[in-house]
Amino acid sequence: MKKTKLVAPIIITIILVMILMGYFLLWSIIPMPAIIKVVFLLGLLALMGVSFYNLIERIQEIRSGEEDDLSKY
Repeated sequence: MKKTKLVAPIIITIILVMILMGYFLLWSIIPMPAIIKVVFLLGLLALMGVSFYNLIERIQEIRSGEEDDLSKY
């Protein structure tokens, strides 16, 4: 049962990272000053990192049995 709950967060994270990679490739191709490119590319890499961190946290929540965060409040 827990494996079926892991599917949605993994798929959503993969889709989000693919979209961010598309933007990453787009921004690397568009001609603009190097400093602006670096800032945008670092921002996209940071968003990808946060997405993976969030996925890991969600997997840990599901495995520990804390599927509903609202029950804490």
